Amino acid sequence: MTLDRIHHIAVICSDRDAALHFYSDVLGFPVIRSNYRKERDDWKIDLKINEETELELFIMHSRPSRVTNPEAYGLRHLAFHVEDVKHTVGELAENGIECEPVRFDEYTGKAMTFFRDPDGLPIEIHE
Repeated sequence: MTLDRIHHIAVICSDRDAALHFYSDVLGFPVIRSNYRKERDDWKIDLKINEETELELFIMHSRPSRVTNPEAYGLRHLAFHVEDVKHTVGELAENGIECEPVRFDEYTGKAMTFFRDPDGLPIEIHE
């Protein structure tokens, strides 16, 4: 068996407008498809991360809030590579997104930090 790349990452969001603003307008992932699924009363919105990877947003109502402390088993966070963490932090700040202080990964020595999406999902940027 060969699993050679990630096809997509799926995130459940509570607010369609807030999620689209955050992931598309602020983070810059263009919308590929946006579909309302009447039978489920939800939205499935596909965004392009790069030529091979998509980000699926599922806009669902009445879901439990994310467990933050203690962390639950499962997906811990999303991490994206950037060329310059400090520059990206500045761009995020211009859009009202607060980041944790920049620190250095103890194993790679590279700059990194975290911020959160509108529903509290941790997102890392890493050089």
